[in-house]
Amino acid sequence: MEQKPHEDQLYIEALLKNDSKVLSEIYKSFTRKIVSFVKNNNGNSDDAQDIIQETLVTIYHQAKEKNLVLTCPFDAYFFLLCKRKWLNELKKRGHNRVTIVEEITSVTEEQESMAEETEIFELQHQLFESKFKELGKKCQEMLNAAFKIKSMEEVAKFLGVSYGYARKSKSECMGKLTQLVKNSKEYLHIKAQ
Repeated sequence: MEQKPHEDQLYIEALLKNDSKVLSEIYKSFTRKIVSFVKNNNGNSDDAQDIIQETLVTIYHQAKEKNLVLTCPFDAYFFLLCKRKWLNELKKRGHNRVTIVEEITSVTEEQESMAEETEIFELQHQLFESKFKELGKKCQEMLNAAFKIKSMEEVAKFLGVSYGYARKSKSECMGKLTQLVKNSKEYLHIKAQ
């Protein structure tokens, strides 16, 4: 059964449209708690701003590529993502002591599930990006054109090659990219989640 989008879906739509009025509302309404959390847990304001920016970019990409539908309040979802991202950052930096100041409200299963989905999306996105860079220049050109243009006839015209060559080349490049992704340690880690 498909769930109805939460009324806060408007924040996701605003991110997609780059609506500055609503984006500044996000900053005004939802970031104070995140800054406070980061500062209370071995961070500073700059760290908090970085986490907020990275999280908004991830949400934007997920909304654009996977039609993210918010099924819980934006505030809780956003805070949970930022919190997890900061805790991961602390782990990377080797901080063992974390003074977790839990928010008063407990996290619902819905919020937890949405945050996990977004984290997995982000890991997949990062893995795809890093493996894409390992492809040769010709493959990168072909796939970039195919992602942007969609019609293979147009891709062939754009790259100055025959339609048959463009199709075959795209297929081979996607195959290489898929293998690079599947053969990586990160892929196994993401699949295990």
